[in-house]
Amino acid sequence: MPSLNALSLAPDVNNWLENSHSPRILQVFDQACNLINERREVLSIVTPQIGNGPFNLVVEAHLLFSEHIDVESSVFMVGSQLKLSSLTIDLANAKLWDPRPEWELLHSKRTKIIGHTTLLPISTYQPALPTDLLSTFSASVASGNLPASIPAARGLAGLGSGLTPAGDDFIMGALYAAWIIHLPGVASVLAQQIADTAAPLTTSLSAAWLRSAGKGEAGILWHEFFDVLNSVGRTLAPGASAGVANPTYAMNRILSVGETSGADALAGFTGVFRCWAENRSNLWEYNQT
Repeated sequence: MPSLNALSLAPDVNNWLENSHSPRILQVFDQACNLINERREVLSIVTPQIGNGPFNLVVEAHLLFSEHIDVESSVFMVGSQLKLSSLTIDLANAKLWDPRPEWELLHSKRTKIIGHTTLLPISTYQPALPTDLLSTFSASVASGNLPASIPAARGLAGLGSGLTPAGDDFIMGALYAAWIIHLPGVASVLAQQIADTAAPLTTSLSAAWLRSAGKGEAGILWHEFFDVLNSVGRTLAPGASAGVANPTYAMNRILSVGETSGADALAGFTGVFRCWAENRSNLWEYNQT
């Protein structure tokens, strides 16, 4: 009977395990396995290659999930062990991982961050989605215009193909930008209501990512990206790798996600920042007249 040790998990994983009564396997890949419960909540079991996320359980990379389980495999808990058919995952020593970036710190440095994001090669990329819908949504999120953002989010939700459609990825990246641009109270209401609008209109996995973004939670690659944006210009510690402090390096790590998922999410992020910068510029010019 194959067995794996859990290395880390997000708080929502514990809640999922404690409150799921009829879980089943949603999808199985080599490096990941997605579970879903009776409330359509997702838990992702992943290898360190994928890493921490807001609903991820990271386990040792000793085997390929696709060689041991499939969507018909049973799912149940026994003490501190999660059993997927004959595969056992021991949760006893898993470390808790915080999926929430330091939004308050990032907000305080939003002007510096816009300077870095506009220089990234991805800043000119646009998903293969209606341009007017993308621009309307980006502008409404940048200005904190909730009444305008809701119908635009409804139009983007579920738009595109794949486990996480392009429209959802764009929304997710835009919500990350909102958490940096706006004060916490404004960002919380804006992000939560947009996520609540879009999540019921898309796939279960995509909905899980949107709801996490609505709560201000992000995956490890975005944490690394934000850390780099926050630290650009600082002197590297002795022995530190220059690649770690390179925004393009961190950006490319996100771009590696899916066929276009990472690019679509980054487009949402940079698109909102671009609109916010334009609004600031227009306001400054107005005040000079």
